[in-house]
Amino acid sequence: MFIKRFVVLSIFLWVLVSCKKEDTTQTPVTPPPAIKTAKLISLPAGWKYATLLSAAFPDGVELYYFDTLFQGRKTKAFCLAYDSKKSFIEFKPVVSSTAKKVSDFYKDETGVVYGCINGGFFGSNQSYSLVQYNGAVQSVNIRSVSRNFNGVSTSYYPTRAAFGVNASGSPSTAWIYHVGTANDNIYAYPAASPNAEGKSPQAVPSESFPTGGTKWVTTSAIGGSPMLLRSGNVTITDTEELISINNTTSRPRTAIGYNSSGVVMLLAVEGDNTSGGYAGLNLTDLATMLKQLTCVEAINLDGGGSSNMVVANQLLLRPGDNGVERPVVSALLIKQK
Repeated sequence: MFIKRFVVLSIFLWVLVSCKKEDTTQTPVTPPPAIKTAKLISLPAGWKYATLLSAAFPDGVELYYFDTLFQGRKTKAFCLAYDSKKSFIEFKPVVSSTAKKVSDFYKDETGVVYGCINGGFFGSNQSYSLVQYNGAVQSVNIRSVSRNFNGVSTSYYPTRAAFGVNASGSPSTAWIYHVGTANDNIYAYPAASPNAEGKSPQAVPSESFPTGGTKWVTTSAIGGSPMLLRSGNVTITDTEELISINNTTSRPRTAIGYNSSGVVMLLAVEGDNTSGGYAGLNLTDLATMLKQLTCVEAINLDGGGSSNMVVANQLLLRPGDNGVERPVVSALLIKQK
């Protein structure tokens, strides 16, 4: 009798222990699979979704790459895209009092950063292009440039391209000018002031010139030059903007645009790497590439050795300065708010 009771008790204890072990064992959680294809845009021929580098991105941020022939030339490019309607994504232009690498802008930023590209034009640790963040203008688009007119160095006052977002994140581009002495009194114009080197300079832009000017309502913005796309058409106003940046030759390029659905695209093109490498693109080809990516509005940013993009702590392009990353004064971060 005792033996039977012992056996029954042993079986009961074994079942109890077994059940307890099962209760404390956690079922492994299978992470959701990485998105294998682009969702924000339909990728044109030659473009591919960067699955590994995009794996950690939230829905609404994607990276694409191109490494094949474009316009008959071997071309390498990366495009970081984000949905401007996603309220958790922040468009953050930044400027530094001393030039530093794009990779350092990326590393020095706190929080979750999705990607970083170089910003507008600069010289001697001074930005020549607009940098505006959260309503504060930290650098203005250059107000005047000197060009030759009748053999004399003469001041011109160009309206140069800029890209900005408003309080809700909606993007826009414009030819702009800082009217008066207040840096934040920014006017946008439906067309560039019709300047051209060798011709008499146009008047200083104002509330009434060029015609159709209105206050540009943006919260954050980055300046560049020239305009590349306007209303879906290739519209390169380098002559009017008085910008000469090897416009018709192949160089590294950086640009930013958006499509009709509000998807913002940051584009970086490798170049100046000869001996079997990548030459880059001219401005017309750059605008064409952006249009093929579905952009309807786009501007050019600084290029040449300044062009670069950092994603997932990786430098995506081989810098055009013999492979050495060039320090720049401004950059654009896409990050989590």
